[in-house]
Amino acid sequence: MLQVDNVSFGYRERPVLRGVSMEVPRGSVVGLLGPNGAGKTTMVRLMAGTLAPGAGRIALDGEALSGLSRRALARRIAVVPQETHATLDFSVLEIVLMGRYPHLGPLELEGPDDLAIARDALAATGTDALETRAFSTLSGGEKQRVVIASALAQGSDILLLDEPTASLDLGFQFEVASLLRRLNADRGVTMVISTHDLNLAATICGELVLLKQGRVIARGPTPRVLTRDSVRELYNVDADVAFHDRAGHLTVVPVARIP
Repeated sequence: MLQVDNVSFGYRERPVLRGVSMEVPRGSVVGLLGPNGAGKTTMVRLMAGTLAPGAGRIALDGEALSGLSRRALARRIAVVPQETHATLDFSVLEIVLMGRYPHLGPLELEGPDDLAIARDALAATGTDALETRAFSTLSGGEKQRVVIASALAQGSDILLLDEPTASLDLGFQFEVASLLRRLNADRGVTMVISTHDLNLAATICGELVLLKQGRVIARGPTPRVLTRDSVRELYNVDADVAFHDRAGHLTVVPVARIP
């Protein structure tokens, strides 16, 4: 379990998060929702251990993140950023093998077991046919699935995803959402997803945490938390929120901006 207990954080005395508490049970998918500037990306970085709380505590299975080395953290928590740019022309397989670095010793090269794990991650994300392609030649949706494969190859307990469907067209959004659902259902992958996409959250998140101006205004099961009133409070938007029989989950349709 990943536990955030009364965490506050600010940049140069500018408060970003104030007294945030939440829990991520093993095997769950938790969504972070909120408008721009609410602190979602900062919360992801704190949970990844790349930032340290100004106050409060973040713990993994009862052990504070501050007490874990970077290597130990990487073995437990993997991050899928909003954008990934390879500075060199790596192949898809090389990108995925980078996820094995926390498990290698100094100057140690990947072995047959690492290669098998990487190829299993490619197969799980439906990108095995891309193994020899240059990462730079892939479409946005393909890149996102390869980056998720690299995170899977890392062998971590928890995936932290920051806007995983941002800048993708509708077809790739659907592909990525389906992939994340499958990874959770078939492999029990625990996830925290920061997103502006309310329909993505409704599709795959069992629990939601709503952030506004750095504070938690609601948290709990998605059907209870994602409502017309909560969308209005978060975004100043009037929306219809209803269960869609064919989709099998809640859907959110914006209707009007509230002055």
